[in-house]
Order: sequence, then structure tokens, then C-alpha cells
Amino acid sequence: MKQNPLSFHIKVNPEDFEPASQEEKESQIVMRESVSFWKDGFRRLMKNKVAVTSAIVIVIIMIFSFIVPEFYPYSYKEQIPGANNLGPMEYSKDEQARIAAGEKVFPHIFGTDKLGRDYAIRVMMGSRISLLVGLIATGIILIIGSIYGAVAAYFGGWVDMVMMRIVDIIYTVPDILLVVLLSFALKAPLATLKAIPAFAWMGVVGENLISIFVVFALLYWVGMARMVRSQVLMLKESEYVTAAKALGVSNGKIIRTHLLTNCIGTLIVTTTLQIPSSIFTESFLSFLGLGVAVPMPSLGSLTSDAINGMNTYPYLLFIPAILISLIILSFNLLGDGLRDAFDPKLKD
Repeated sequence: MKQNPLSFHIKVNPEDFEPASQEEKESQIVMRESVSFWKDGFRRLMKNKVAVTSAIVIVIIMIFSFIVPEFYPYSYKEQIPGANNLGPMEYSKDEQARIAAGEKVFPHIFGTDKLGRDYAIRVMMGSRISLLVGLIATGIILIIGSIYGAVAAYFGGWVDMVMMRIVDIIYTVPDILLVVLLSFALKAPLATLKAIPAFAWMGVVGENLISIFVVFALLYWVGMARMVRSQVLMLKESEYVTAAKALGVSNGKIIRTHLLTNCIGTLIVTTTLQIPSSIFTESFLSFLGLGVAVPMPSLGSLTSDAINGMNTYPYLLFIPAILISLIILSFNLLGDGLRDAFDPKLKD
């Protein structure tokens, strides 16, 4: 039957109401697989070849610093007689005689320093100290800064104003001067504590390095606090925070469970970028003689010791300097990769 062209009735084809086949159903699926925040972030991170390469370099440096020294035949403080200022892969006369007699002698891969200590093991231990200082100092900064910034932003008002004015004041304190003053002020208390067996490790670390940790705890958390404050100011107006307040959840639990947890991606990125800054600060202070106690090395103290013989033994300066640059560059590139992977604004 022919339909009137002036009619408003829609012509119906019975075939349009037949059930769709499985192939037709699958062809309509345009959604990608549902993934969690972490899985999506790590998937995006693995696509960043520069960040992955930096992570591999950091792992290799960690193995070089923490595992290899346990099997290395030399000690960082062992002075080998007659092995002063040897070049890379060189042997002393006594070692050459032992090799001629058929004895196996492990080579000095990076040579030795002016006191006859194997330089490779000192570089390993120096990178271990620098990494530990960077990681521990960053942990201190993360804990103090995140709590301080979250509390200031959550309560707001006069609490926020007072707390942030304290941050502004701390920004004006010269950190180098404070390290010097603390290193002198801590000498007498540490001398007393070192006599107690439980605090004997302080004699190995030295008052200078303890002063650096104190300065990090006193001064260097302010940047982290400001970052966390800006994040919490946005999050505290969310519906789930309002619901938690209505249910009678305590302020501490809201800050810990709802606010800081939702800042975790930003905290990871900021922490990763803070590690190279802490390592550089420790290396710089050790270069000035305000670092670890002798004979414990760090990369900064190794470069400081080698600066006088730069023209004669340049490799003693270049090896730790290159390693410092490699560590800082790798952490910076990894931090950039983490920021690109976990930043919601940059998602595809």
C-alpha cells in the first residue's frame, strides 16, 4: 500500500526491529577498557621512553651504590701501602709483584686517591650517602610539608593566615648560615651522645650531616607545604568532604583519608622532583666541608678533595661530578615523566 506523501506517519521497516547480531553489538562498543588511576598512570608512564630510561639508570645506580660494595674486595677507608694516586686499572709495585707470583689481584677500576684508597669503592659509598641523604631528607620534607599545608588549607581563616606567614618568614632564613651554626652548636651534645652505644652511629655520620637533616626539617618543607595547600584548597569544597563533615567524621581523618589521599599523585611527582634538589644541596654542602665526617665519603666531599689535583688527576674530579649530574638528571626526567603520566589535565 502506497503511503500518502502528505502524511506525517513514519514508514516502518520490520527489519529495523530485528535483534542485533553479536558482531553488530561489538562494532558499537567505542569505550576503552576501564582502568584505575594508578594503572592508567603507569601505562602512560611506560610509553614515555625518556622516563623509563631514567628509572632504569636510577636502578643501576642503586645497585652500584648499595649492592656492589657488599661484594667489592676493598673497603672505602682501607689505605693500600704504595698505591697512592694510581690511575684507572693500574697496580702498585707490590701488587704487580704479587701478580707476577701468580696471585690474583683485583684491579683498581677508578684508580686510587692520594692516601692509597681504592677510588671505585669510595665513589660507590659516596653515591650511597648522597642517595640516602636525598631520600631521607625528602621523606622529612614530605611528612612535615604535607601535614602543615593540609592543616593550613583545611581550617582556613586566621589559622591559614598565621601558618602561611610563618612560611614566608622561614623563606627568609639563610640555610647555609643555619647549617654552620648548628654544626657548632651540636658538637657538645653529640660528643655526649656518641659515648652511649645506642647512638654510636652519630660518630660515623658526624654533626655536619645531622645538622643538614635538622635544616631540612626546619626550612626545606615550605615549598611542599605551599603545593599541598593549593591542592587542599580545591579539594576541601568537594561533595565527599561535605558529606564526611555531615556524618561527623573528625577533621584529622578527613585530612588524612579524603584530602591527602586525593593529593597522592601530585605528592609522588613533587617528591620525585625534590630528591635531586636534596642530593644537590647535600653535595654542595659537602663540597664546602659541611657534609659527612671523614673518612666517610659523599659525592660532594670527593669532588672537594679532588679539586686541588684537577690538573694532575682530573679523573678523581670528573667521576663523582658526572655521577652527581647523572643522578640529578635521571630523577628530574623521571619526575617530569611522572607528572605527565599522573596529571589528570594531560590525559588523552
